[in-house]
Amino acid sequence: MTVRSRCGRLPTGVLVLAVALGGVPPAAGAAPGPSARVPRALRVQVRAALPHDREAFTQGLELHDGLLYEGTGLTGRSVVTVGPVGGELSRRVALGAEFFGEGITVVGDRLWQLTWREGVAFERDARTLAELRRVRYEGEGWGLCAQPARLVMSDGSSTLFFRDPRDFGKRGSVTVTENGRPLERLNELECAADGSVYANVWPTDRIVRIDPASGEVTAAVDASGLLGPADRTEGVGVLNGIAHVPGTDEYLVTGKNWPWMFRVAFVSA
Repeated sequence: MTVRSRCGRLPTGVLVLAVALGGVPPAAGAAPGPSARVPRALRVQVRAALPHDREAFTQGLELHDGLLYEGTGLTGRSVVTVGPVGGELSRRVALGAEFFGEGITVVGDRLWQLTWREGVAFERDARTLAELRRVRYEGEGWGLCAQPARLVMSDGSSTLFFRDPRDFGKRGSVTVTENGRPLERLNELECAADGSVYANVWPTDRIVRIDPASGEVTAAVDASGLLGPADRTEGVGVLNGIAHVPGTDEYLVTGKNWPWMFRVAFVSA
């Protein structure tokens, strides 16, 4: 997610570079809790840079059947779009002026879209983005992704909620811990093919990999340094947006109003 008060240029021809910076601990001086798993330290290795819409306040990002879906936020300016990666959009649908759009995910021929504080989830036709129905839920909506039999949702806390992809009903939850301690501000989510869940940690340059069965963070990715100083112009926001590239070890990552979207691999730090 999100605003909370939130309301360079890559050299020509550069397609491969590595951003190798040290990991950032969850809290200065914090020691692991009893029997805590120490997360693996990873960094991003950039494979390619693609243009990204500077007007997109990215809240959700997902690749499905070769198409890139993106949901954006801000009240009165929220949209959901779909189109080929790096190409022209094929569909663009705006939310009502009263809604602040949040995370999205595709399940078969349906797309689910969260809202921040309005308590409404939109179910849409994944091809046309036409609204099919609205479902109410309690609390805030931040990130959303889909596993084979359930949805995984974040609300900005340390909790991941599991929901039924058919009716958005609650199906349980798990507390996410890093070094044995709850990890707050889980934001945009990506459900990986191996069953793990990746999450942006707002408002940082960290991405964590979570075991949804135990809630433990198994790896922490340092994604700092993706944007150079020339790209950090007024209005450029935080890292937010993760989409796995099917059949590869790569992910698309971007941020709110970023000029670039990066195709990266997560490698040992």
